[in-house]
Amino acid sequence: MSDSSAAKPTQPATDRTDPGTLAAQEDPSTLFAGRGSLAARVEQGKAARRKAPRGELATCKIEARDPIALLDASNVGRVPELIPIRYGRMVASPFAFYRGAAPLMAHDLSKLPHSNVTVQLGGDAHLANFGLFASPERRILFGPNDFDETLPGPFDWDVRRLAASFVIAARERGFATRDQRGVVRRLCETFRQRLAELSSMDTLDVWYCQFKAASMLAIADSVEERKKELAVIEKARQQSSRSVMTHTTEIVNGKLRIKDVPPLVYHVPLENPHEQKQYQAMVRRFFADYRLTLADDRRALFDRYELVDVAIRVVGIGSVGTRCYEALFMADAECPLFLQLKEARASVLEGYLPPSRYPNHGQRVVNGQRLLQSASDIFLGWSKMRHTGNDFYVRQLRDMKGAFDFTTFDVEDLGEYAVSCAHALAHSMAKAGDPALLCGYVGKSDTFDEAVVQFALAYAEQNEADWTVLKAAIKAGRIQVIRE
Repeated sequence: MSDSSAAKPTQPATDRTDPGTLAAQEDPSTLFAGRGSLAARVEQGKAARRKAPRGELATCKIEARDPIALLDASNVGRVPELIPIRYGRMVASPFAFYRGAAPLMAHDLSKLPHSNVTVQLGGDAHLANFGLFASPERRILFGPNDFDETLPGPFDWDVRRLAASFVIAARERGFATRDQRGVVRRLCETFRQRLAELSSMDTLDVWYCQFKAASMLAIADSVEERKKELAVIEKARQQSSRSVMTHTTEIVNGKLRIKDVPPLVYHVPLENPHEQKQYQAMVRRFFADYRLTLADDRRALFDRYELVDVAIRVVGIGSVGTRCYEALFMADAECPLFLQLKEARASVLEGYLPPSRYPNHGQRVVNGQRLLQSASDIFLGWSKMRHTGNDFYVRQLRDMKGAFDFTTFDVEDLGEYAVSCAHALAHSMAKAGDPALLCGYVGKSDTFDEAVVQFALAYAEQNEADWTVLKAAIKAGRIQVIRE
């Protein structure tokens, strides 16, 4: 797996870090978070308010900065020829810009007041990064589904990024300001109430708790809304490696092969048999290392599959330019397994928070996902491209995954979706952190809600201004784009 921007070869590195070494890197103050009585931990949360008042979370005075310079800095290490596609996707709308501008918001949040209550963050919490996915028992669940930027940090960073995304989406739909406020209030009120419920639950019950697709249907206020959600859920049930194979593969010279759809899906160009042999050896070494990150029972399952083909795939908006591949495996010559290999770079939060303690950023992403999701992909693992030193994580491609088209939502739809996202976010934070501490900080009044509402409205304005700067830079020829 290579590209024109491949780094120089590096010495093979191990990703197997001694548990004692990792423990030594932990912040001692967080090692036993959640111990002590429920009342004492709620009081700790209340005490945190005195150091970082909830009302200050409304602050959105962004100091002067060059958004293009910050975005350009995040392009370092990306595949150069794909960067124009990234900007072409970002300029499409304010929300598309927001999706690609996580590095910009991380910079802004780091300069603003924030809580001192730390949890494992998703790092890029916006409404398009929540969706349907399957548990190992094949239940359809709803929750966060993107963890590229995961890192421990102030819990309110994820809440405020998610809240701002709802305002931006509502603005694009032409909803009135009062409706934008209402949607974010529903988000925050549900988040607070769900934290209170989770903080009073048995600890194991919190860990085992799942927000199922059926729960989303129960929230729906109308028959019409339930029909819309049920259609998305049923579509997700049909997503599998077998369904992917039917429309993404073809037979070439008698062999099954992933279809080329340039410039978004294509094979690494190999000019001679020697290059082909080297490439195949490199790919097999990658998967041999990945295999070691799976639990023994998952290894036994993985060993039944044989690698058939690998292709490059351009995905997302913020991820465009990072290296991403899809790999096709077959068992019994007719049972497909599609795996996605996605490059894991340093989190955009690492410039402002303590860096990851993991030696491989793929390991950082995988462990963050396992901690934040109520159930995770059985093939979730990580590896490293030994010839370049690039870190990757691996997961199934489109395995019972589903997304809601919020561009068609009316105000009530968007509010109901905000409730579902709030349930999912509260559970992620309760599972990864201390719900009692969080509950103590957010409190029972609407003080936290109103602060987040004010921030979200203000940051949506800032996002649109930054999007306008991008459009101007493109018009002036400062940035090259490829529009699809």
